[in-house]
Amino acid sequence: MFMHSISIMSYFLFFFLYIAYNMQSFIFISDVGSERFTFSFTIKDSPEHFINVSAWGNEEYIQGLSSRFQIGDCVVIENPLVVTKDYEKEERFCPSTPSTYRLLVTETHSSIRICSDLETEARILPLFHMPIKDSRDFYSLGDITANGESLDGHVINILAAVQSIGEEKFFTKSDGRKGQRLEIKLFDDTGKSFPFVCWDKETIRLVQTLTQRETVLFIADARITFDSFRNCMTATATSKTIITLNPGSDVILLPVKLHPSIYFSVDSISDVLTVEKLKARSQEHAEVFHCIIFGFITILTDNFSTSAKCKFRINEESQTCSNDACPNQGQQLQATEGFDLLVDISDHTGTVQSCNLAGTVAEKTLGCKVKEFLHLSESQRTTLKWKFLLERCKIYLKVFPSARSRSGMRASILSCALADPVEVKQNFASFVV
Repeated sequence: MFMHSISIMSYFLFFFLYIAYNMQSFIFISDVGSERFTFSFTIKDSPEHFINVSAWGNEEYIQGLSSRFQIGDCVVIENPLVVTKDYEKEERFCPSTPSTYRLLVTETHSSIRICSDLETEARILPLFHMPIKDSRDFYSLGDITANGESLDGHVINILAAVQSIGEEKFFTKSDGRKGQRLEIKLFDDTGKSFPFVCWDKETIRLVQTLTQRETVLFIADARITFDSFRNCMTATATSKTIITLNPGSDVILLPVKLHPSIYFSVDSISDVLTVEKLKARSQEHAEVFHCIIFGFITILTDNFSTSAKCKFRINEESQTCSNDACPNQGQQLQATEGFDLLVDISDHTGTVQSCNLAGTVAEKTLGCKVKEFLHLSESQRTTLKWKFLLERCKIYLKVFPSARSRSGMRASILSCALADPVEVKQNFASFVV
């Protein structure tokens, strides 16, 4: 096998990571009794290019290395070995990549660390939402069910949304090692409650962070099998599978077509919080929650046009995408117009900064479409904003943890309207105003 070492200083995105919980150990005959461990992952630094990486070393090195990174991390890999890949093994056990090479990371020659450069991270992270396969190349859940057992054993792509996430179950394998299993249910506009099974810890960790009924998945190379016990088709994540969360390009439009009757409704939100209590809850519980704030909008920004390809803002002067990783970078683009506003919400206990107000929620709140807003004069826009600025509003929020936010959380506005004074008084009876 052809192998050579080169000095590489490059930034990569952990697009898929098959980590140490499923690592393998090998006993070398030349050194009887010694074991070598390995784990593999796939990295991506442009829309079209990604490559598989293997790390080798003793148990302590591999366990330590694999525990420091996870899917979605932006990392720097220094001085890996560049190896011509073994196509037979790569195609059987690793994600299919366009490269004829793979990278080999060793304890003595190579290093991996988290990228600390914010500009590079901002350029790389959008790639996480770009599928590695053609976004039009997938089976609907209805097609999989209709084809039945004829697809048994096949590897295919699936585009669907998360309906529900099951509990992680643990078991002991025949060789005494511990194992785990988690099943989620998928749905699209052709079917629902389709099983997708995950077996390795890192994939399970990833799907456990997803929001039910709101997250869309493009699952590349899922294995399809017929479950004779349940008499249904089932998809399984293997070491070849790469999962793209809320994929960009045209796929981003998919959620509006998916069984709207089972989507989350703001009418089910009843928990009224002050800003202070909202922040306290977000720090105490690292999970998504919904609430109502009776507060004032103290800052309301203007942001509109987005790239039709990757959903990043378009530079108004050059009409090019602001995302360096956009497949159409450098080309003039026709924007997909949509509100993308940042709002500060305040009450007598504090302020929640940079809440997202976008899409149809923003249109309903402001009472106009983007095209109408863009044709308003500056004074007319200001007058429209002052209908809400410093006025008490009833605001429905979705709050979720964010490691990259200084406050440790982010919030999206689900609904916003001027508040009824009587309702404000009733709900604030228990608060000190």
